[in-house]
Amino acid sequence: MIELFNAEVAVENFGPLLAGLVLTVELTLVVMILSLGFALLVALAGMSRYAPLRWVIKAYIEIMRGTPLLLQLIYIYYVLPEFGIRLPSFAAGCLALTLNYSAYISEVYRGGIQAITAGQHDAAAALGMTRGLAMRRIVLPQAIRIIIPTLGNYFIGLFKDTALCSVVSIQEVLFTAQIIAANNFQYFTLYTVTGVLYFAVSFPAARLVGYLERVTRGGYRRRHP
Repeated sequence: MIELFNAEVAVENFGPLLAGLVLTVELTLVVMILSLGFALLVALAGMSRYAPLRWVIKAYIEIMRGTPLLLQLIYIYYVLPEFGIRLPSFAAGCLALTLNYSAYISEVYRGGIQAITAGQHDAAAALGMTRGLAMRRIVLPQAIRIIIPTLGNYFIGLFKDTALCSVVSIQEVLFTAQIIAANNFQYFTLYTVTGVLYFAVSFPAARLVGYLERVTRGGYRRRHP
């Protein structure tokens, strides 16, 4: 019987695969932080009273959602240098993922903000709050509670989408496995270990998202019995 899983190969290459996983997690965290901030700005700009700004934001969102992430990665890393813009592979990967995910997350923010009833905006105005202060003190805290599950799902997806960054030569965990497998042909072993590493991160992350959802929902119910 052919031995599919080679434990010796798995142990021998676990170090490089783990290093690739660390890079994958680093890339995910950087993009997550950047996307949360940039997407909020995009969402607020998209709800601006200034029509030309709304049109620009709408165009950006439609372009990001209407083209493949893989093409966006290729364009930033390989096409922009023709215009004199050269980015290191990690920076190019971060930029493409941030622009892509910010477009989607901005719509999540917008939906959460618009889910807050108009009465709360009116109450804030009655208390003398400016639109910006009401947004910061009243609307956004409630909106974030609403969108936490969706954001969590997006970021778990982001963790897996980092595999596309191999096209710009970022040696994340899957690309590392591909390089090693091309030399020793131990595809089953290496890709199985890679799958386990992905699951070892994404499963606890999914449980954490569920926990945060329960905590925020419980806190809201205590404040609004």
